[in-house]
Amino acid sequence: MDPITTFTAPIVALPMENIDTDQLIPARFLKTTDKAGLGNNLFADWRYDAAGAPRPDFVLNRPDVQGAGVLVAGHNFGCGSSREHAPWALQGAGFRAVVSTYFADIFRNNALKNGLLPVVVDAETQSELFRRFEENPATEVTVDLASQTLTLPGGRQVEFPIDPFAKHCLLNGVDQLGFLLGEAPIIAAYEAAHPARVATR
Repeated sequence: MDPITTFTAPIVALPMENIDTDQLIPARFLKTTDKAGLGNNLFADWRYDAAGAPRPDFVLNRPDVQGAGVLVAGHNFGCGSSREHAPWALQGAGFRAVVSTYFADIFRNNALKNGLLPVVVDAETQSELFRRFEENPATEVTVDLASQTLTLPGGRQVEFPIDPFAKHCLLNGVDQLGFLLGEAPIIAAYEAAHPARVATR
């Protein structure tokens, strides 16, 4: 997992509320445990018609938004069933962060464990980003995980919350298992200093 520190990226806006995980990555694509290619199936039922051709009216198919790294979405993003494929698909499509006013708990946890940053902002900031994208599809934002700030065009900074342990893992590019493996010397020293006690009768 690559560390997340500070990055600047173009945004793409999808101002729809209650986007569920089955829209993010439809169930028929969940048979794989390989992340490769999942980005092509992100929002598959919205992006492609019945023949598999891209729908020109869907925002992710627009030529002027290719290369966007931050998705700005409506309230209650990632609701529905649990599937790690949802953050995998977003990452496969090039997104490093998603901005919303609220994330479903399971999606948020899956995102954090897989290196995708969920950025919670207030409704005013969300609306400003929607407006700026409509005015200029090349709009960029800067995400600084260390300071937990999102910098908008013009320089206004907005703080966002994040769990301290998840923040540590993202900054260091490790998942939960990687964190535990990194603590192996401390664990070994503790075990050496506290030998197992066998109960005797």
